[in-house]
Formats: sequence, C-alpha cells, structure tokens
Amino acid sequence: MGPRSADAWARVLAALRASPAAFVARAGAEALAAELLSELRSERLSEPTKVSLLAAILEFPTQLWPDPTAAEAAVSALLDTLALLPPRPAALRRPLLLAATSVLASCGALAPASAATSRLLCVLLRAAAGRAAGPEQRAVRATACECLRELESCHPGLLAGQLGLLRALQDTLGTQAHCLLFVLTLRDALGALARAGPGAPAGLHGLPDSPGAQWPGPWDWSLAGEDVRDPAAPVGREGGRPEPSAGPLDLTPPEARELRAAVSQLLDASYLLTPPAQAQMLQQLSQVLRTVRGQPPALLKPQLVRLLGTARVSLLHAVLASKDAFGEALFTAQDEALLLRRLVGAAQHPALPSPARLFCLHCLLHFPENWPLGPAGEEGTPVLLTPSLATGLLPSLLQDPPDLLARLHLLCLLCGEELGADGRRDCQGTEDQVLLYLQGLLASLRQGAAQPGAPRSSVTLCFRASYLATRCLASHPGALAQLTKGLAELYQARPCLAPHFVDLLEQAGEVLAEPLGKALQQVAVAGAGGAQALQWHLQILTKVAGGQPLGPTLGFLWAALGQGGDWAWEQALLGACRALLRGTDLSGAGPRNLANLLQELARGLDDPDSRDRGRLYYSLFTHLSGSKLGSALGPTRSTPMLGSSLVEENEGFASALTVQEAQAPLQLRRVPQQAKEPPVILGLTVEASEILYSLELRFRVLGPHYEPLEAVQVPCLRPGASPKLLLLPLEPRRPYPTLLDVSVLYATPGGLTCYAQLPSLPIAFADLFLPLPPPSPEVTHPPTFQELWASCLPGGAESCMWGPWQGQALETLVTKHWEPFVMSATPPTSYRVAIRLPPSSQLLLQLEAAGEDGVRVALRTDDWAILPLAGEYLRGLGATL
Repeated sequence: MGPRSADAWARVLAALRASPAAFVARAGAEALAAELLSELRSERLSEPTKVSLLAAILEFPTQLWPDPTAAEAAVSALLDTLALLPPRPAALRRPLLLAATSVLASCGALAPASAATSRLLCVLLRAAAGRAAGPEQRAVRATACECLRELESCHPGLLAGQLGLLRALQDTLGTQAHCLLFVLTLRDALGALARAGPGAPAGLHGLPDSPGAQWPGPWDWSLAGEDVRDPAAPVGREGGRPEPSAGPLDLTPPEARELRAAVSQLLDASYLLTPPAQAQMLQQLSQVLRTVRGQPPALLKPQLVRLLGTARVSLLHAVLASKDAFGEALFTAQDEALLLRRLVGAAQHPALPSPARLFCLHCLLHFPENWPLGPAGEEGTPVLLTPSLATGLLPSLLQDPPDLLARLHLLCLLCGEELGADGRRDCQGTEDQVLLYLQGLLASLRQGAAQPGAPRSSVTLCFRASYLATRCLASHPGALAQLTKGLAELYQARPCLAPHFVDLLEQAGEVLAEPLGKALQQVAVAGAGGAQALQWHLQILTKVAGGQPLGPTLGFLWAALGQGGDWAWEQALLGACRALLRGTDLSGAGPRNLANLLQELARGLDDPDSRDRGRLYYSLFTHLSGSKLGSALGPTRSTPMLGSSLVEENEGFASALTVQEAQAPLQLRRVPQQAKEPPVILGLTVEASEILYSLELRFRVLGPHYEPLEAVQVPCLRPGASPKLLLLPLEPRRPYPTLLDVSVLYATPGGLTCYAQLPSLPIAFADLFLPLPPPSPEVTHPPTFQELWASCLPGGAESCMWGPWQGQALETLVTKHWEPFVMSATPPTSYRVAIRLPPSSQLLLQLEAAGEDGVRVALRTDDWAILPLAGEYLRGLGATL
C-alpha cells in the first residue's frame, strides 16, 4: 500500500475515532503505529496534517502501543523527529512534546531502566529552561513545564533531585507554568522525604543554594514513588497526590529558613497567576506546610486575607480548604465570622451566576468551623449563622429549582435546630417568622403540585422539598405532623401522584412511614377521586397496608373487587393482598375476612394467572405461620429468606461451605489501660451469648493516621464464662482521635462459618496519653518542666483557656485524669502536667486555680496540629461537670 494523502489520513482518523477498538483490530496496532511515526517525518504532508496525526497519538496511545517496550521505542522515534526540526518556529514542536509525554505516561514505559524516560526528561528540562524570546518559544516553555508536571504527577518525587534548578527557573523566568511546576515538585519531594524516614537522602537536593542548570547523567529515582496510574498501585491516591506521610518531616534550620523564604516568595507573586492556578498553588503550599514540622501556617495568612473578598469560586474554595486544614491555627473567630458573612452575601448576590451561588450555599451547609458542635461530617448550619443573618437567603418560588432547594435545605436545618421536641419554641421572634415562612413555602409548593395538569417539574420540586423538610425535621413531631397533614391533602386532591408518594416513603424511611402511611391509607380507603383513582389507591395500599390496621383496607378491597377490571387491575389488587399477608396479625376476625377475600379472588378473577396467584396466597395463608408466611412471600429486612425443603440437603451443604452473614452473638467492652511506654494499649473484653469457636476479630482503624492492626484469634467463647481480655497495641502516625471498625469471623456448633459486623469503637484523644519517657542512665539531670515548656517554642504553639473547676474540683480532676502525668504540683491550686503523644509529640499544661473564678489553663505543644484537639478535650472535661 502506497503513502496516504492528507484526505486519506483524514478518513482514517475519522474511522479510528468512530470505533477505536474495531479499527485497530482490523488494521493492526503495530502496522498503524509504525505508519503514523513514519509519516511524521514525511515531507509530502503539511504541518496541519502532521498535527492531526499527533492528535490521534495523544487520544489513543494505549491502543496503538499496548506493550511498554513498543511504547518506549515510539517515544524514542518521536524524540528523533523532534531533533530533526529546524531551529526556526515550528508548529510540530509542542505536539511532539505532548505526544511523547502522553505515550510514556499512559503506556507504562515511565521507569528507571527506560532510556527514553531519561532522554525525554532532559529534553523537557532544557525546553523549560530556554531563554529565547518570542511567543512560540514561550509557548514551548509552558508546554514543557506542563509535561514535566504530568510526569511528576505520575511518579511523585521524580523531579525531587531538580529542586534547585526549578527554583532558579522560577526565580528568573517566573511564569505561571514554572511556578506551578516548582510548587508541585516541592510538595512531592517533602512528602517523599517524610515517607522515606531516616533512610531518605539528606536535605532538599539543592533548594537552599538554588543553583543554576545542572543536567543529570543517570536520573535519580531514589525518591520517586510508585506509578499512581498503575491499576496495581495502592488505593487511596487521588489526582496523583502521594499517600499521607508517616509523620512530620524535620528539616535543618537553613533548609527551614529557605523553605519559608520560597513559600513567601511564591505567595508574593501569586497575584500574577490566574485564579485556578492561585487556588492550586494555595492548596499545594498548605500541604507543604503540613508536611514539615515547625512551619507556621501563618505564612498563608496575608494571602488568605487578601482573598476573603474575592468573587472567584476557585479562590474561595481554596480559602475554605485552608480553613478546614488549619482551623483556628490560621483563622480566628473574627475571620470565621467575616468569611461566613461573605458567603451569605455571595449566595444572594444577583450579579453572580447561579452555579456560583449554589457553591456558596453548599459551603454554608458544610462550613468548616473551628469548633463545630456536631460530629464530623454531619450536615448542619454553622453556629454563627442565625436566622436573622440568613433572612436574605429565604427561598422563593421565583427562583430556579436548584437554588430554591439549596436555600430550602438551609432554612430547614435552621428551623430544625431552633425547634423543640413538640415542634414549638419557647421564645417568639425572627425564628417563629422563619418557621412560618417555611411552612407557607411548602404549602405553596403543594398547592402548585395539586393543580390539575401541573407540570412534572412542579411536582418533582414539591416532593424533593418535602423530602428535605422530612430529613431535617425528623426529630420534631410537631413540625412533622403539619408536613404529613399537608401531604395527605395533596394526595386527596391528586391521587395520580401515588408513584411520587411511594418514592418519598422509600427515601424517607421510618421517619415518615408510620405517620404518612396512616394518613395515606385513610385517604385511599375513603375512595377519593372515584373509580378513576382506584389503581392509584391500590398502589398506595400495596406500599403502606402491611403496617396499618387490617379492617379498613379489607373493606376497600371488597368494594374494589366488585368493580372488575383488566389484568393490570387484578395484579394491583393481588399486590395489596400480598402486603396484608406480610404484615397481618393473626388475631381477631381480620385474618378470617382476609382468607375469605383470597378465596373469592381465587374463584372470581377473570385471568387464569391472577386466579392461580390468588389460590397460592390462600394456600400459604391458611397453612403457614406468620414468620414463615413473611419469608415465603419474599425476604425483607426483618424476615430472612428460607431455603426450599426440596433442596434442603444441598442448601445445608452449601451453607456449610460458605460464610453466612449474621448478627454477632457477642459484645465488646472497653477496659481502661494505662501504658507506661509505647505502644498505646487499647483494652477490650469479649463476651458471648452462645458457644462460638475459632473466632477471628478483625480491626481496622478508619483514616490514614494509624498503623494497621493485626487480627486477634480466640479459640472458644462460652456464655457465662469470664470475659476474654484483648490488648490491642495502637501505633499512631499522628495523635488524632478516630474510630475502630470491628468485624468477626467465627464458627457455630452446627458447623456454619459466620461473619458479623460489630459496632465501631471510638478512640478518643485521651486514649493516646503516655507519660514522658524516663531519662537514660547517661543523663544526670533530667529536663525540668520549665525546660520542656521553653523548648516547645518557636516551633510549636501555645494557647490558654479558662476551666470551670472550683474548690476541690481541680484536685479531683487531676487525680482522675492526669495523675500519671504530673511533674510538679502545689495541691490543690497549682499543677504542672506533661503528656506524651505518640509518635513524637508532647502536650504541656499549667493549671493555676484563681479562687472562685475557676482555673486558668495554659497549653504548649511542639506540634501545632494537636492544639485544637487539646482545646476540645479540655472543654469536654469542663462540660462534664
């Protein structure tokens, strides 16, 4: 076959994009790839045609070169083509760099032993360091930096040995591409050093002296991580970000000073970057400061203060991410209030587009407070967001549905926090007006959905709003009763909305099942809407009849039976009967009437299939007990599926070979344990309510801040025996509270192997407390408390607070909680407490009684990140009084 023309290549590429797999299978990947690489050097084709060929290589590298060896050869061929380009500006230079990088990264050819890898890296570094003027040269430098960022993202730490060169390029050229490349490399290098631990190469590879261009011979892969694009790589990496380090990194004083200078210089020049680039840089610099011990987050404060008034969503997101990461170490209460007012104002600003306003509302719903009242991850409004402040965020029927729902969600959360258990308040004011406004808005939405011929969008909006109100007001029966009454009236007006009500009941769960189900049953059995609404009433009864009284539903079904209908009507009628069978109480006259109804269905229905189904229901109802009847009619969450007696032997054999999920007949309890030295010991006792054999308790600490725990084997547990004591050694990477996920695998006396999930166990901040290590024999004068106190600064952090302990309460508190950690004391007014937090942090407390006014507590720590945890812990002790 001869060389293709430009038009022929256009047809080939169109067919390739239409069906890549089929075209490559038909043409052959090796032949097509070789032809593409050959045509790139042909002088017959124009540059635009060659650019289109390179675009195809960028789109389908894995289909063209599925083998890493072939991909490496293709990269070498692309670099050879690049070397043949004339020195004048050429349109192929940037696409060739992008294509070579894409093939190397996508096809698994990026490796230490790859000659093409080292060659491409040197080419990209030389291109990024070019000094030639002109728009084409600037574009090549930016493209080279983007390619280097892509390779660094694939192997975090790959460019760690070139920090000095990248710092020099950032200082001299200072373009956005160079800044982002340097920040990414700096973050990954510090993370790689922290993960490598004591065996890591010393220093930051020339960052302090910032040398000029130093081109490597063999490339240094000592700090490069695994390929994050490899499917076999460990799970938990997003966007090329390295895994969390085992602990903070310690730098020498010159390196720490130079790091602070580099961070400050980047922040000073960040205003020259585009908003998305600024946001990305702030996020990565935050990770840099969190990786290195002793680096104060206050370096970011001037930049974040400048951004508090920004209208750019990306920058506002970066500010909130920094607040979530550093909390009160970076944002004071005044900053938090200012940022909250900023979000409230932006969420209602008419000049902002709708997506930006929705983002601000989402941030209000998930605002990262310094001291949230609820548990982490729980949806709620910030403490400082009062109903009066949120008055401008009231939803309106004139708003777009997404905006209305977001504002309604916020309003429901505010009302849910203000309401009492009976749905009323003790005080009158703005809060009552807000609640009345919420109820009026929901009533307006229901009124719009109740109109004959109302559009589907209005109906959907009404039910979505009702679901949000149900979820937020679930713990307030008074408000929920009003909502239920309104929904029942809506169904009475438009029974054709039955599918929406069924979906609402399924999504809302038990919160709405009982009150709304009862109200809907009353409306359905009353026959609202006449004969035209019969199918909708049957659909509602199929959903709710099982949990409601039997008599009214049976009367309605007897009346419906006399009207007759088609096959679909008969199936709906049988579905309602099935719901009654699964929920009926076998007492009184109700079951007898239900049996008569089933017998009549088995005789009187027109369709043979429906009659057979009615006869089956009658036979099951008259021959099976309640629990077996529920299982035979279909498994539910409360009735497990029973095996058929026809295959009982085979089912028993299969059950003996498979693991059965069950409710665990055992209980775990915490037992206080005080360790003298690492590791921290978590004490548990295990008790069983029946005989269990060969137990394997599996523990998983949620989050990345602890080393994995090994499973614990227990040969046998018997009811009534003394509890089995388990001692779990905890090895924190960071001294943070968390949850311990517990599951168990065990064998029963009947020979079955069962698996069960146990309730999670909390690991509190106080569970990690250890005494200071005893001094070694070589130390003649162990450090005093004042020496430890002075050593925490300037690398650590300090704070103070007031404790509500009066009289003998302070002495009782110290005796109960801190007695092993007291270094010096003047009872009952003064105590000096030193606590060790693994792996390498310490917390120091000075407690001074101030008469009847309480206790002044001064805190210092060598790790600023644990200061918020210590404050929350002390406030919790004060709240227990």
